[in-house]
Amino acid sequence: MPNLFKQLFWFVLVGTTSALVHWTVVVLLVSQMNLAPLTANLFGWLVAFVFSFSGHFLLTFKQHNALLWSAVRRFFLISATGFLINETAYAILLKTTDFNYQWLLAVVLVGVAFLTFLISKFWAFAPKRHA
Repeated sequence: MPNLFKQLFWFVLVGTTSALVHWTVVVLLVSQMNLAPLTANLFGWLVAFVFSFSGHFLLTFKQHNALLWSAVRRFFLISATGFLINETAYAILLKTTDFNYQWLLAVVLVGVAFLTFLISKFWAFAPKRHA
């Protein structure tokens, strides 16, 4: 069980930092470059993906000995799926509520995190299986 707690610690730390990077990029692009929040969200996700993958590969799931390119492809698929969920939920919330885009994005980012951990742990960073 200590390994699970260690993984959860790193996942939360890397994930929180990645979400903060994502959120910061979105806020800067909206406030400084006048991009629409949904457009800025795409760029925020792309920047955060690099940080997130690196942190999870090197820290959260390092003991899994996953192959780098296999893990990149799998994690990208998970992250892209999470982003589609994120973007859909974000678009719905932006259209149906009067809350500030910054707070809505924070809620959506947190909402997708748990699912990302489970799929990453058991698939993206799973060790190579020998036949």
